[in-house]
Amino acid sequence: MARDMTPVLKRCRALGIEPAFMGLDKKSNRNARAGRKQSEYAIQLKEKQKAKFIYGVLEKPFRNNFAKAQKLKYGTTGENLMILLELRLDNVIFRMGYGRTRKEARQIVGHKHVLVNGKCVSIPSYTVKPGDVIEIKEKMKSAQRYKDILEVTDGRLVPDWLEADHEKLSGTVKEIPTREQIDVPVNEVLIVELYSK
Repeated sequence: MARDMTPVLKRCRALGIEPAFMGLDKKSNRNARAGRKQSEYAIQLKEKQKAKFIYGVLEKPFRNNFAKAQKLKYGTTGENLMILLELRLDNVIFRMGYGRTRKEARQIVGHKHVLVNGKCVSIPSYTVKPGDVIEIKEKMKSAQRYKDILEVTDGRLVPDWLEADHEKLSGTVKEIPTREQIDVPVNEVLIVELYSK
């Protein structure tokens, strides 16, 4: 399986992302560099790389999500793309606070610790729907790993479109998020422009 092994903080600096969006509590120490003027293509490409990096998605699945977003009947393609990325199971686990980072949430899903509506799902890109009940497997709930995770993520705000019960390590998808509810620093319009060339 292909994986992005780039050091996270180095990539954050290159893309101009605050490490907090990656679930890291480090402050960015980037110096405001006076770079060369970037071309329109370079700016669009950077936005796409930002979205791919934040959600931990490689090029082919990202392109597939874009194609799916284009086919949806409601909303704009860019907004639909962000919503599809936000509804990935690994991202939902991260948003609920059951993973310190999206990478850790992806690993938790891959290790078959997660149940969706009572069924084990081990596919990080699985798309959740409104009404889905997501929980950590019963035998894993008492594991020290989750106590450590909750210690770190307890202060993190769970988005309005999700409901999380940290006592039971479970949660519900209340609704499909709107673009306003997705606090990711990505300009999806530029991604759409890039792909429509």
